[in-house]
Amino acid sequence: MGQPTPARNDDWWRSAVIYQVYVRSFADGDGDGTGDLAGVRARLPYLAALGVDALWFNPWYLSPMKDGGYDVADYRAIDPAFGTLAEAEKLIAEARELGIRTIADIVPNHVSDQHPWFRAALAGGPERELFHFRPGRGESGELPPNDWQSEFGGPAWTRTADGDWYLHLFAPEQPDLDWAHPAVRQEHEDILRFWFERGVAGVRIDSAALLVKDPRLPDFVAGRDPHPYVDRDELHDVYRGWRAVADQYGGVFVGEVWLPDTERFARYLRPDELHTAFNFSFMTCPWDAARLRASIEDTLAEHAPVGAPATWVLCNHDVTRTVTRYGRADTGFDFAAKIFGTPTDLALGTRRARAAALLSLALPGAVYVYQGEELGLPEAEIPRDRIEDPMHARSGGTDPGRDGCRVPLPWTADAPHAGFGGEPWLPQPAGWASYAADRQAGDPGSMLALYREAIRLRPAFGVGPLTWLPAPDGVLAFTRGDGGHLCVVNLADEPAALPAHTSRLLGSAPLDPDGRLPKDTAVWLRA
Repeated sequence: MGQPTPARNDDWWRSAVIYQVYVRSFADGDGDGTGDLAGVRARLPYLAALGVDALWFNPWYLSPMKDGGYDVADYRAIDPAFGTLAEAEKLIAEARELGIRTIADIVPNHVSDQHPWFRAALAGGPERELFHFRPGRGESGELPPNDWQSEFGGPAWTRTADGDWYLHLFAPEQPDLDWAHPAVRQEHEDILRFWFERGVAGVRIDSAALLVKDPRLPDFVAGRDPHPYVDRDELHDVYRGWRAVADQYGGVFVGEVWLPDTERFARYLRPDELHTAFNFSFMTCPWDAARLRASIEDTLAEHAPVGAPATWVLCNHDVTRTVTRYGRADTGFDFAAKIFGTPTDLALGTRRARAAALLSLALPGAVYVYQGEELGLPEAEIPRDRIEDPMHARSGGTDPGRDGCRVPLPWTADAPHAGFGGEPWLPQPAGWASYAADRQAGDPGSMLALYREAIRLRPAFGVGPLTWLPAPDGVLAFTRGDGGHLCVVNLADEPAALPAHTSRLLGSAPLDPDGRLPKDTAVWLRA
């Protein structure tokens, strides 16, 4: 594969392959069972060999970990479980020496209930104005101020000892900030500067469309426009301020923006706001050619007017892993409808996940790869008494939550705990070592080998637009740029004849004896 190349130019983010690191589950450097920055630093050669352009780290800040680190107590400190600020600075620098940039994760909608601001607010200090405190309804204020529901289930309000209630769109340990207050805006712009000055190249924005609330805090009415707390117009002024900060450092943003309205989604990508936003329609598609093509076309169309690149992602720390999702009878998106014990055909799921990897990596724009996807890891079923995700508790125990995609990675097949380190904070399933990176590294037919080769070959598609080619029903075929390379994916029930080509670059599975593309298979061709 040759030596790592220096980081690319200022437009690197337009076509980058970005690897998502969930630190707690990546690699344990000190043997305590929790992944840490030392573990990541030790595995930087692995990431360089994979060929990725950047690493997106889920929150690594000081946190009580009531929601996997998305309850932040101090945005300028690394949680001791992960290491120190000095280690983070070393990691950023060492990765950059290998040509790999770093993207930090900012959580602006809420903080931890252990954040100094909220603790002062509970004590009656002026910091109370930085949150949404309200008296309750009912004769004695015993009812929440409105009927809003938490994203994790149950009311979005918790009552304090003095009788008032505070808003939390997520867990009670995550009080929402009031973005109408100038101190909240100033603090977050200062946090951005803090991390840009330490060398991060970009910032991922958690729950990016939820920050601003209707100051009246009205009851929720389905279909009401504007929504009381999603995608409010005032939010764009916040991100224009953030963009001004990022431009001082050459930094970039990727927003977590879940919106069904493509026109309103594109507003976040205007030249003076965010650089990119996650494309969730592609990830949520079932394994169906027509629906995937429609998602790709819609995504490219909604990005075109603002000149922003699309982003493609198959999985992340919040959703069922790709192998499992594609191996279920209903291959649609099941983030909001996870159940225990869902039957899965892992062989089918793996075959489709391999094809989906080649599809996503051939598309124009940036690609995000969640840790372990390159190993073909399935979703793990966590024993109920070991589940930590608050979604499980707040659902009354009916939802297994997101821990199944957060199980610590297997690195060495013959080592204790599959080479992760100490006894993992989440249990690794039986057979987990069979997916170990060291075993796959020596197997040219492994998922890891496929990802490494696909990322290496991906620049051959160029940076030009996508052009669809004639293809049978159930088959996706397209070229990019000058048309010198083709991607063909067969989602039909029967093998498909390949279009004219001069050679085969890479396939997710072998062709059949007649040279046709089997079902649930993708191939890259040279025209």
